[in-house]
Amino acid sequence: VYLVESGGGLVQAGGSLRLSCAASGSTSSINVMGWYRQAPGKQREFVASITSGGGRTNYADSVKGRFAISRDNAKNTTALQMNSQKPEDTAVYSCYAASYQKGLYWGQGTQVTVSS
Repeated sequence: VYLVESGGGLVQAGGSLRLSCAASGSTSSINVMGWYRQAPGKQREFVASITSGGGRTNYADSVKGRFAISRDNAKNTTALQMNSQKPEDTAVYSCYAASYQKGLYWGQGTQVTVSS
């Protein structure tokens, strides 16, 4: 499975960005897709995830109500809509795909910078 992210960039506090992640390869084996982020000097943290079957979503408390994850199974993509962004959202955001059979895959990451 190969993952390619897009959509990162610079935004002012209170603004919005939308990240996208496109999967290719053995996409039929993917069970969950989601996002993690890592800010400078901090550990990587979970942001959001969505299942392929029922579309069940899960969010970190820090982004609930501001971020929304979605998935298009036909196109093998997932998107993260980030609204009401805060400077503390600044991080490298990485897409992941989890297959119960084949393991965990990561994208290369995309930088999101929120200015105050």
